[in-house]
Amino acid sequence: MTNPGSQASGKRRILLALFLIYFMFAILLNSVGTVIMQVINNYGVDKSSASLLEGFKDLPIAIVSFLLASSMPRIGYKRAMLVALGIVAVATLAMPLLPGFATAKLLFLCVGVSFALVKVSVYSTVGLVADDRKQHAGYMNLLEGFFMVGVLSAYWIFGAFIDSASPASTSWLNVYWLLSAMCALTFLLVLSTRFDESGAAPVASQGPVQDFFEMLRLFLRPLVCVFVLTAFLYVLVEQSVGTWLPTFNNEILKLPAAMSVQVTSIYAFCLAVGRLSAGVIMRRLNWFPVMIACVLGMGATILMALPLSHGIAHDPNVGWSSAPLAAFVFPLIGLFMAPIYPGINSVMLSSLPRHQHAPMTGLLVIFSALGGTTGSMVTGYVFGRFDGQLAFYLTLVPIGLMLVGLTVFRRQVERSGAGLAPQAAGA
Repeated sequence: MTNPGSQASGKRRILLALFLIYFMFAILLNSVGTVIMQVINNYGVDKSSASLLEGFKDLPIAIVSFLLASSMPRIGYKRAMLVALGIVAVATLAMPLLPGFATAKLLFLCVGVSFALVKVSVYSTVGLVADDRKQHAGYMNLLEGFFMVGVLSAYWIFGAFIDSASPASTSWLNVYWLLSAMCALTFLLVLSTRFDESGAAPVASQGPVQDFFEMLRLFLRPLVCVFVLTAFLYVLVEQSVGTWLPTFNNEILKLPAAMSVQVTSIYAFCLAVGRLSAGVIMRRLNWFPVMIACVLGMGATILMALPLSHGIAHDPNVGWSSAPLAAFVFPLIGLFMAPIYPGINSVMLSSLPRHQHAPMTGLLVIFSALGGTTGSMVTGYVFGRFDGQLAFYLTLVPIGLMLVGLTVFRRQVERSGAGLAPQAAGA
């Protein structure tokens, strides 16, 4: 007979491993904005070319998720996590050893491939350790909140290695020695942790090909279709802001390079606070009005902050106390963004049986990756050809479409009979 205390201890160790994996990949994934700024300064890369780094990160996520998500239960979640951590541990070592724009592309390609394996595995493992829908949603909010703590940490970790006095300095590449060591330690934790994956066992009569077509058939369901398109729009906006905010701070708000990265941490802090507190808020309120209020808040923040960014003169002595007001107002959009992604994900996943969590997460990862690439490349193009203000004003278009998507999503949830979805979203 299994000891309940031993079971609880095992669950806590699994959750610790999942949180640390997500923390690690949060740093790597969301360093792309900082790396874009640095390759522009170090290697003379233009903005449109630098924005391709987002594609090198996101397209492999989409492709690998499309090909492997449905087979992940057969591959094994723990095995996939170990492979992913091993890949990025080696790739991060290449950055200081072989500095160059090509190496940066290779790094983000490896990060993208690895994150596809990690996200499907981590989301699916949450479904295995959660006892009910309320607990599932609580873990999802904590997981995504911990992800944003990693994003927040990334700005300060990278900022500590950037030499603002010498924009052409490559001292920032030394951060990758630290990141490689962190990957290796996380690998050892996962390796020594026991995962019970029996609850995700695929249907015995099906093979990998049947699993793949089952994932595609999921997309044909109206509820799933509306969900992934809404997630696409959300990630488009989040990555547009997160990727280009350091460059916006540097070029439009005239902040020093290191400070431009560190100020962006306010955005990550707002996302972290919002996601960690989302469960408490939506435990008392229905998920749909909270989502709508958040989307409206995102639009209002943009309309309030961007007019403050015009006509700012260069000040060589600018510091935290003298920075433009826009540097502190615009990142507050993260507070309104925060509850949306974990909220709609939990509504969707908790309405499906556990063996469908991997293919459903695969679809989510595919459209999230495509949304991130689209947002970053469009914003980068407009930023380079016109200006940063117009680039961020254009995010109002997908924000408006998100209002429509959420409304249709709620109707589909009600029609599908997912009666516990409101609880799952915020409990």
